[in-house]
Amino acid sequence: MSTLLYNNRPAVRPARAFNSLLTELLRDAQPATPQPSTTFVPAADIFETTQGFELHLALPGVAKDAVSIEFEANQLVVSGNRPAPATEGDNVPQLRRVETRFGEFSRTFRLPETVNVKNISAEMTDGLLRIALPFDTEKVTKQHIEVR
Repeated sequence: MSTLLYNNRPAVRPARAFNSLLTELLRDAQPATPQPSTTFVPAADIFETTQGFELHLALPGVAKDAVSIEFEANQLVVSGNRPAPATEGDNVPQLRRVETRFGEFSRTFRLPETVNVKNISAEMTDGLLRIALPFDTEKVTKQHIEVR
């Protein structure tokens, strides 16, 4: 006697089985005692408003004092450090898997000449660094010249 298998959604079931198998393979490939990273690159979003640009960097777990923002030669450099969790000592949980990045970070952004460097401001709330890059209203970037 043969067995008949009925699959009413063939497009979905093999994908679930494959995803489940892939997840198991990747989980088993991770070392049992991982070490936190020593560097990372924070994610950045750049918005343009009528007043200027706004730069957002995702820095969860980074203290305000650990961030440095420098401007030189039309480049804005944001750097700092996110400390790794303690892994040694009494009452400290043993790390099994680390997906969050820790350590030193640095991002460099080339700014257009239309940014008013003297009025750049930054604030950090809820792990999000917001840097306001206002336009220089005195600098002319486009002008129509009438021919006489």
